Amino acid sequence: MIPMFMIIAGFLTCSALIVVCGSQLSRYGDIIAELTGVGKAMFGLVVMAAVTSLPELFTGISSIFIVDAPNIAVGDIMGSCAFNLLILAVLDYFVPGKPLSSVVTKKHLLAGFSGIFLISLSILAMLFSEAFPMIGWFSSASVLLIVLYLVFTWLMYKSGHQQDVKIVTPPPSDNTGISLRKAVKMYVLLASLVITGAIALPFFADMLAERTGANKSFVGTLLVAATTSLPELVTSISAVRRGSIDMAVGNVLGSNIFNMFILGLDDLMYVKGPLLSLINPIHALSGLVTLLMTAIAGVGIIYSTPAKRFVLGIDAIILILLYSLLMTALYTMG
Repeated sequence: MIPMFMIIAGFLTCSALIVVCGSQLSRYGDIIAELTGVGKAMFGLVVMAAVTSLPELFTGISSIFIVDAPNIAVGDIMGSCAFNLLILAVLDYFVPGKPLSSVVTKKHLLAGFSGIFLISLSILAMLFSEAFPMIGWFSSASVLLIVLYLVFTWLMYKSGHQQDVKIVTPPPSDNTGISLRKAVKMYVLLASLVITGAIALPFFADMLAERTGANKSFVGTLLVAATTSLPELVTSISAVRRGSIDMAVGNVLGSNIFNMFILGLDDLMYVKGPLLSLINPIHALSGLVTLLMTAIAGVGIIYSTPAKRFVLGIDAIILILLYSLLMTALYTMG
């Protein structure tokens, strides 16, 4: 039997690997985008979101194929979506004087709507799985998640999402004489380390749940999701500090959309049956709260106030309260 301290040490080591390497991964991804001429318009929404979501992708693969813990896989995805919206509240703190929602473009609403639609579809697949025809061993809902992700991404690209990015202060270039070849090498190396940490993380999370008696759905939604979402947190804070506030918000909302794409892939890989119908239905609660949090963020962007009345904007405070209530409910019900 593996000692408890080794399980905790393993979990923390994997977490550190994901956070440190994941943060640097997005930096080199930014450099590659700059050197290859890929514009910033889609970087935060697609490239940055996909890069910082690598931990969720490979944690899901490991949870399904190796650990056989589908509740950790789905809990990671749904919990990550909720945690990403909590990141918006954290970012609000780093915007002086004004709420975050008042200094971003309203074109983020399209990304928010896309996220709401995809998350709603995943909730329906969890609660009413019989309404979606089976295609072999997986649900047609998962195919819809994958196809709609591609459709929404294309629509956001065509609509010029984030073309009018607001820069509060000119961000310094991350390209300090680094060649494209070196940037690609570092990107591949860091991606490999992130993947390694993400694959090993479910092992320790599963053992931690068994030793402590905690529900695997709760462990996946809180511990694993928070860990795999830390790259989004670090890179988004860095972007806000450099003045690229819209890129940071695009990263968060884009990550949630990409997470739904990952959820669809997870179902395709889970050959024992339709993934979303075989998991703990408590994950639907995470989805519902995430929908509410996304709606609050959207309302904040539409009806933004010119100044903060407190340290945080009202919408940021509500996001923190909703996330706290979700974690309390999951722990109690689990």
